[in-house]
Parts: sequence; structure tokens; C-alpha cells
Amino acid sequence: MFRQNKRRTAGRKNFEPSIFQGVTQIYNTRLSFYDIPPIDEITLEEFETWAIDRLKILIEIESCGLRSKSLRETEQVIKPLLLKYLPLNPNPSSSASPPASVIAERKKDHYSHFILRLVFCRTEDLRRKFIKNELVLFKIRYNMLQPKEQREFIAQYSDKLPWQYISQDEKLDILDDLFAATSSTVRNSLVFESGDPSFTISRDQLYQHIQKSEQFIKLPFEKVPNLVASRSVLLRAGSAYIPSTLQLNLLSIEYQDLLTTSLIRTFQSMPRLEEDDRLLPLLNNLSANSSSIEYDMSSKFDAENASDINAVSVTTPAVMKHYPMCATHLQGALMSKSHLKYQGRQQLQLFLKGIGLSIDEAMKFWSYQFTKSNSGITMEKFNKEYKYNLRHNYGLEGARINYKPPDCSRILSKPKPGKGESHGCPYRDLPLDSLITNLNEMGVTDQVDINMVVDDVGRNDYTVACTRVFEFTHKQELAKSKATSSEGMHINHPNLYFDRSRQLEKSS
Repeated sequence: MFRQNKRRTAGRKNFEPSIFQGVTQIYNTRLSFYDIPPIDEITLEEFETWAIDRLKILIEIESCGLRSKSLRETEQVIKPLLLKYLPLNPNPSSSASPPASVIAERKKDHYSHFILRLVFCRTEDLRRKFIKNELVLFKIRYNMLQPKEQREFIAQYSDKLPWQYISQDEKLDILDDLFAATSSTVRNSLVFESGDPSFTISRDQLYQHIQKSEQFIKLPFEKVPNLVASRSVLLRAGSAYIPSTLQLNLLSIEYQDLLTTSLIRTFQSMPRLEEDDRLLPLLNNLSANSSSIEYDMSSKFDAENASDINAVSVTTPAVMKHYPMCATHLQGALMSKSHLKYQGRQQLQLFLKGIGLSIDEAMKFWSYQFTKSNSGITMEKFNKEYKYNLRHNYGLEGARINYKPPDCSRILSKPKPGKGESHGCPYRDLPLDSLITNLNEMGVTDQVDINMVVDDVGRNDYTVACTRVFEFTHKQELAKSKATSSEGMHINHPNLYFDRSRQLEKSS
């Protein structure tokens, strides 16, 4: 995937476009155990972009887990993201081998997984997080496969899987024991597959289903201690007999063991990358931002979206109802005190810039807020002490850097606000009673909902708490816009909160 030696030639690419000769067989199926490392070269841009796209999905999976969403609920959130960032289309029925477009999709999936191994192999906590989220992704993708594709996938790895399907004769010999041990498991699986909680099946019908349709897998019982502990399988002569409806659990166990071993080997190989000045900065950046992807405001806010954002409208309920709690808290402090200290000004100025407030309108807004009361700040003083900093944030002074609004991880990395300061994250910084008051003002009044947010805060999961508040305050819009691409996105940026809220309002 990457060279051990540094490039000798600057200013041009030293490799030809990837040719899939000899590796096409890796991409025969949509699903993979990622047991074969990549061998083609890719560009540094692909290296970073592919990793970020996969990281977005893993971040959302982790968010769903922290919010105690079931696998089915997580699937509903993740499927649209997979279609957007990591699509994996099936092989055309008319084609004997995958076409180039399908291979390209699978190559991106393959490489992005191995790139993130380099990011997450560095500590035990990172390895544990990566394995947990990749297992959920594996289960979601397996459930998306057609039955034929599932069989092809299992056949592809049959020599590596420590199990075998029992014969029909063996099944009939122990049918009564199989039914007694696994009938509840099979029934639950049938209910899940039907998607109807009211689905019912009689005892006789279930017995006939197990006799005629259900296949059973036989393997050493020590391979499935979790299934043994939950009494989901039949134990006989040291072997566990498992209904095929649970084969995903078995695949997950094998995948987890493989991934655990591979991550440790990757970590042991990391010193060889220390001399590569092309990859190490990218890996360090991905590692530092593994919990949050930088929000690109230029791709989110166009002229149409910002057409109604001006010095007057940003203080109106029609616009402020889309603010996250941090922006509401900052703007409330500004409007009541006619002043914000430096860190608060920086945070709010860049947030307002991100939602579409132009430099001219920003100048009107800030000059009015600072001079409207008897605070001692005149227009002359504002121009002398504050105007330059405001223009600097818009890239019009100094180094002329077009600063972006800070994301949640950057806000949380700043020191907590001191006396008279209002910056930071309210979920982290506000006393519990003040936090609950703010939640009530945002429309979160149900005690169960409040307790869930408080629990998130207690675990220091501040972005999860913010995401949960967004879901509580946008229940109706989310219900009407199930198919929108913004649904289910983890909130890791104040401007993302604002953008999603406005999108939902427009689509409902």
C-alpha cells in the first residue's frame, strides 16, 4: 500500500494508475475479513480521503452505541451513510467477475480499513474501540447481503472457519434435543426477520421449521462461551450445536479474533513508518481527530442557505431556534452584557461566520451589541480595539487565513471558562441546575429525556449528549424525513447542529 523508501522525484507521481491484475479475486465478494493486506499503490489524497470517509461511519456507529440503539436502529442510521461514503454494490448477475466500478468500491473499503488499522493500533483503548465499531459495521453489512451472497462469503472462508454443518440424518437423530435447546433462539430470529413484533408461530409450526428448514452448525463449545452462557445452543459430547440463524455471531467471533491479532501485529510494525514523512503526519492528524471530523463549512453553507442571515436576523427566534446550546449560551451572554471576553468572542464570531453572516453584517452586529448600552464602549473604541480581530477572523487582516468555526473537540480542548467568561461547552461547564434550565428552555422537559442527557454528561460524552438533545428537539422533523441524508449524523460541530436543524425544517 505504501513504499518503505521515500520518493526520489518531487512534483510528479511515480506510479501508474492501479491495475487489478492478480488481485481481483480479493474483491469477489462484498464482505471481507480483511485478511489479505493491500498491495497496490494509492495517492496520498486517496489515503486521507478514504480513511476519513470510513472514520465518519465508525464515529456514527460509536454514537449509536453510546445512545443504546439496537442493531436494527443502528442499521437504519448507518445504511444511508454507507451508500454515501462506502457503497458496496453486488456483482451484476450478467457478469462472471466484478466490473471495474464494483472493484473500485471494494478497493476503497479494503484500503480504508487497513489505513485505520494504522490509526487505531497505537493503544489498547484505541484498538478496543476500533474492534467494537468494526464488528458492528461487519454485522450491518452481512445483514445487507442476499442469502446467496452470505453462502458465497462463508464458502470463501470455509477453510478458516472452525465449524461444519451437520447432515440431515444427524439433525433428525437429535431433533428433540435441538428443539428443546434452540427453539426460543430460532423463534426470536424469525420474529426479528419478519420485522413485526406481533409475529407469532405455534410450537408445532416451529418444530416443523426446525426439522425442515433450519440448518445447524457443529463446533467445539469453547469457541462460543457467550452462546453457552446464554443457553442458546445444544451441548453434546463437547460440541455446541448452533442454529444457522446465529451464524453471524460465529462469524463475528472469528472476525474479532483475526482483527485483534492483526492490530497487535500492525502496532509492532509501526516503527518502520516513523521515517516516512509522507504518511506519519496524515496518521497523526487522523489519530488526533478520530473522535471528530473537521466540519467543512464551505461545503455546507452556500449563498442560498445564508440569504436570510444578517445582523438583525441572527437574534430572532426563527434563526436562534436552530442554535446548539453553546451558541445560544454565548449569544445570550452577549446580548445581556453587551460584551464577551476574547475566547467567547472567537467562538461566537466563527460560529456566526459559519452560518453565513458576512463580514459587513458581522461588523454591524458586533458594533451594535458592544455599543448599545452604557458599557463604556463607544464606536470609536470598538473600531480601535475589536474591529481588527473581527476582520482577522474573516481572513481580511494579518496572515489572511480563512478561519473555520471550531469543532466540538477543539472547543473541549480549551480551558474551562473562568469568572465572567461564557465560552466552552455548556454540557461540560454548566452546573447541573443551570444545564437542566437550559434544556427546559430548548424544549427538553421530559424527565426521562433529561436523565438520559445527564447520564451522558456524567460519562463525559458531551457530543453524545448534544446529539441526543438534537433528536429530542427534532422528533417530528426526523420522523418526517427518514430518508434525508442528514438523519442520524453524530453532532461533533456546532455548525453541523445548525445546518442539520435548518435542513430538517426545509424538508418537513
